[in-house]
Amino acid sequence: MDELRIRGGHRLQGTVSVSGAKNAALPIMAATLAIPGRTILHNFPRLRDTNSMIQLLTQFGVAVEFLDDHTIALESSAVSTCRADYELVRTMRASVCVLGPLLASQGEACVSLPGGCNIGHRPIDLHLKGLSALGAEIVIDQGYIHASARELRGAEIYLSGPQGSTVTGTCNVMSAAVLSRGRTIIQAAACEPEVIDLGNFLNACGAQITGLGTSTLTIDGVRELQAVEYTIIPDRIEAATWMMAAGITDGDLTIEGVRDDHLTAAIETLRTAGLAIDLQDETARVRRAGDLQPLDVVALPFPGFPTDLQAQLTAMMCLASGTSVVTDRVFPDRFLHAAELLRMGAKIRRESSGVIIEGVNELSGACVMASDLRASAALVLAGLAARGETVISRIYHLDRGYEDLAGKLSRLDADVERQKGGRPNTPQFAGAPTPSASKTSSKG
Repeated sequence: MDELRIRGGHRLQGTVSVSGAKNAALPIMAATLAIPGRTILHNFPRLRDTNSMIQLLTQFGVAVEFLDDHTIALESSAVSTCRADYELVRTMRASVCVLGPLLASQGEACVSLPGGCNIGHRPIDLHLKGLSALGAEIVIDQGYIHASARELRGAEIYLSGPQGSTVTGTCNVMSAAVLSRGRTIIQAAACEPEVIDLGNFLNACGAQITGLGTSTLTIDGVRELQAVEYTIIPDRIEAATWMMAAGITDGDLTIEGVRDDHLTAAIETLRTAGLAIDLQDETARVRRAGDLQPLDVVALPFPGFPTDLQAQLTAMMCLASGTSVVTDRVFPDRFLHAAELLRMGAKIRRESSGVIIEGVNELSGACVMASDLRASAALVLAGLAARGETVISRIYHLDRGYEDLAGKLSRLDADVERQKGGRPNTPQFAGAPTPSASKTSSKG
């Protein structure tokens, strides 16, 4: 199992490019199950999660071809099965996004329940509620969702739960409703940029969706969709992670692929914390304007501060000059990284759905373990700023959402090395061209 060794104390400097958005790519890939023909996706992120989705789509009979490092073609004209087995679904919760497209295009779907999750309870009851409202008959048996419908019919659907709107649930129901008969109105729809990107993709394919970016979506069903070429949006979470990397190392980064309209709350929060962020077109220059300032931040659904940045912000606030409070209202239990940061000298106290952080003068390197994707990123940030060497194990979590992270860090003057397992920084895919080799250690 690979680990990442980081020798901290180096200021990050240079230019880094943000990859395509994982959380947009996955539901778009799933949606191609309902689109006959050859779909071409540009700005495709090369990640463990997208590779898992490729394996799942291949199982359904989708032909996959890489046209270059970040362009993929998906030919979905001959779907051969409607079953998504547990062994594939358990590796990635977003696999459940195939449920809506399969149901709409094939009239049936058999998809394994995704199981538990390290960041908290994440039921899919709202997915099933929405699909049932469209006319699907759903039975759960032996850990599988069996869904069937002779015809899906438009309906009015309310998709909010105890933790607010459901992002993947909105994607699933929207992907089914576009091929339903009549009009569907989704109330309390998720407003995240990744949901908008899926909607824009479906509209490009011939769907009729209005209200994207608001909590009310109106979808007039169409008889069929057509394959298109489409460019996936840049990953806002990766972009903001790089901003915090500049902040925690007192660095100076130019970040390419930044959609400031996707990061309004995050950018305002980071500026309050003492980061100078200059935006032009889709490029941001980020450096520290002085000492890191403490914050009181609550992670909320979009357009609020993203829960997917909560762990990284917690790491950065460990070095702020004062006491910070970070609360997560989306996933209140998403603080497994706090215990690992304590091992590095942080002063963090868990309180209800958040943490209280007393800033310290420095962190010290330690052996730590990643528990999930964003916790992994938080430990990387802490390691970059820490005195001495940090060794992060279970970094396969990082591969799920950060493309070639060690290589990108090396090129920004970080002292990092990926060790053990012989796996390259960017996971390789069957049929994919091999990316050019990248350096994974810059200081030896």
